Amino acid sequence: MQRIPVAALFAMLAGTTLPATAADADMAYIDTQIAAHPGSSGVYLLDKGEEALLARAWLAGHARESIEVQYFIWSTDNIGILASEALLRAAERGVRVRVIVDDLLIDAPDRTLLALARHPNVEIRIYNPKHSVGTPTHKRLLNVFTDFRGVNQRMHDKTLLVDGKLAITGGRNMADEYYDYDQAYNFRDRDALVLGEAVKAMRASFERFWDSPLSVPVEELYDGLGLMQKRVTLTDAEVQQVYRELHAYAGAPENFAPEVRAAIDAMPRAFPALAAQIAWGPVEFISDTPGKNGQRLGLGGGGLTSAALARLVDDAREEVVIQSPYLVLSDAAMELFGRARARGVRVRISTNSLASTDNLQAFSGYRSQRRRLLKMGLEIREYRPDPAVQREVMQRYAALKDEAPVFALHAKTLVVDSQVAYIGTYNLDPRSENLNTEVGVIVRDPALARAVCAAIETDMAPANSWNPATDDPDQYVSLAKRSKVRFWQLMPIKPLL
Repeated sequence: MQRIPVAALFAMLAGTTLPATAADADMAYIDTQIAAHPGSSGVYLLDKGEEALLARAWLAGHARESIEVQYFIWSTDNIGILASEALLRAAERGVRVRVIVDDLLIDAPDRTLLALARHPNVEIRIYNPKHSVGTPTHKRLLNVFTDFRGVNQRMHDKTLLVDGKLAITGGRNMADEYYDYDQAYNFRDRDALVLGEAVKAMRASFERFWDSPLSVPVEELYDGLGLMQKRVTLTDAEVQQVYRELHAYAGAPENFAPEVRAAIDAMPRAFPALAAQIAWGPVEFISDTPGKNGQRLGLGGGGLTSAALARLVDDAREEVVIQSPYLVLSDAAMELFGRARARGVRVRISTNSLASTDNLQAFSGYRSQRRRLLKMGLEIREYRPDPAVQREVMQRYAALKDEAPVFALHAKTLVVDSQVAYIGTYNLDPRSENLNTEVGVIVRDPALARAVCAAIETDMAPANSWNPATDDPDQYVSLAKRSKVRFWQLMPIKPLL
């Protein structure tokens, strides 16, 4: 891959407010760079939360034609509100905005969702709406009993595309904790900023989901037809009031944590420091089809992303390095890594400890397998809730050091033979393998792969992780938490993890 300096791309932002002409000049520069690398894609890693936030804000502010967004979680915290208001501002300047959000964990008031969808330049669709949007409690319970696989099949995709030219994909959702702005719990995560050819494949994947019957327009979910749907109505005046409230909230410093406002205000000065280089070369975007697979009764079935990542592991000749917040191997995954070890391939995995995890159910699956995995020869490190690296990757750490929040892994990354890197949404568990749709980029660039591997190795160092083969990481949590995870170990929930 050719690596070129791109400081000039962001240096144009030196100033306070970007007029349209300056934004047009920035996009023209990007067009020039894409044209200079026909058939190639540019990739830049977003390893720090604040970087990833600024990148998204920059992209939304520069969109001139279209913004397409897919997310698994969208919260109504500072970051979620900021993102919603940024999309509304883009729509108000004529940008076509399309949003697909999974139904399971969306956190937005009904009237706000409906009001945003009523904007002539905004369309919002909810993926597989069986839990939340427009669904009353009795209907939700009925869905669980009549379509258990269906309610568990989620869209875990995370993509942001601008003008069909630039995109971001990776592990981060739209909530404070993915950008280092939560006061109690934050994630060590990883995204990729993508330019060029691969963005075409990302957009094609978005269109497949957009056109899928599983993606339902918000307006249809609030019709209130029959007893199985909520009815929400808004007058035109009420819609405009929602817009005014959203803009006012976004513009009022007291409604945001000061550090969030400072980060956005400092964006024109901070963005040039995000990158000195972008790597150009072959990049493959992998994604599942809506619905994941053709299975309708059981919880298995695999998927396109599962097959693509399995091929990478099967092709490994020396080493596989993985970072995944959850580590639960299916029988197929056990065989996959067993074959790798039989070939003499070294397998190293960075995952959460019981002290750092946000998901006791998922950890229970790992805890039940831990001895077997170690016996297979997998080298596992469990992330500490207070890793030393937190001081480096959390740019706001100095302001929080007296009461530093828990820091946990959320990055989903695979590096093979220090030559190929996958950055995406795929967790190493049965849910990502068989139920949730997943996406990501496979980058065949040794320099980038080595950089990602070095970051994971830093996370695996003794100052940042425990070694379950020699330590007892579970000792650092309360008896109550250990008892809870033991309870989940007794439950027959492995296919859902």
